[in-house]
Amino acid sequence: MTPNSPRALWRLAGPLLALGCLAGGPAMAQSGYPNHAISLVVPFAAGGPTDVVARSLGAAMSQTLGQSIVVENRPGAGGTLAATHVARAAPDGYTFLIHHNGMATAPALYRKLPFNPLTDFAYVGQVADVPMTLLGRKDLPPADMAEFIQYARANGSKINLANAGLGAVSQLCGMLLQEALGTQFTAIPYAGTAPALTALLGGQVDVLCDQTTQTLPHIRAQRVKLYGVTTLDRIKTLPDSPTMQESGLKGFEVKVWHGVYAPKGTPPQAIAKFNEALRTALKDPAFTQKMAELGAEIVPEAKQTPASLQSWLQSEVDKWGPIIRKAGVYAD
Repeated sequence: MTPNSPRALWRLAGPLLALGCLAGGPAMAQSGYPNHAISLVVPFAAGGPTDVVARSLGAAMSQTLGQSIVVENRPGAGGTLAATHVARAAPDGYTFLIHHNGMATAPALYRKLPFNPLTDFAYVGQVADVPMTLLGRKDLPPADMAEFIQYARANGSKINLANAGLGAVSQLCGMLLQEALGTQFTAIPYAGTAPALTALLGGQVDVLCDQTTQTLPHIRAQRVKLYGVTTLDRIKTLPDSPTMQESGLKGFEVKVWHGVYAPKGTPPQAIAKFNEALRTALKDPAFTQKMAELGAEIVPEAKQTPASLQSWLQSEVDKWGPIIRKAGVYAD
């Protein structure tokens, strides 16, 4: 066999071709993306509000992607366990994270955070917003928000404010409320929304700020006093309830927002395909109906993009960081 024979040339070229195939493997794999099930990681327990959103979203998106989206619950440490898992996952387009406000508050809440929300993820898009409601126990004296503002400033720490624990949006809402009123309540943390709401219904605490997914049935049954909603505009599910801004707290806005993320370095083709499926799902009648039942509102199309989620996350980090640090709330 001479050095220039076809067989000799093939033997020399074979290893080079193999290396080329390996180098181009990820790109080639993405051309048929996705070709197996995708994991959507939820930072909270099954059955909770974020889990319900995730499962409904996954079912709708799987129709477009042609592959199953498997919801994986990884609760613990205020959502940081799940976020850490996804940040360290292989950036192959088969692991995603759905998270709420906790992505923005974690840098200020945790002294030793094992990930950076702003640099360790790729962005897919926002999903849905859930309004918050400010509630009082049924026999709390103020009749409306205007009276509550006067009552709160006069009574301060005599008022017991329930929340669902460190980093919960109910806690953040309470912090912002105290900041806006220039007063301090006595915070009573509970191990989740359910026990906090139960305490309010039982008259054991005075006030709770929580999302409509939990509070709507009790508001409609008049088991609590509704003082206002925390969005800038009135919401469809409670059209007669004034916003906090209408009641004099200018710019007061707190809502549970949901975004979808991937590990940093996930191929752009995979992000684009997943975003396309996300945007299609947000128009799916079954999904939109489910969100309406929860009191959630699908975000406008302009917010369904990677760039919008990245910008929104930065603005939320900037908003909540100073408030949390001023309150001196930290977790090791």
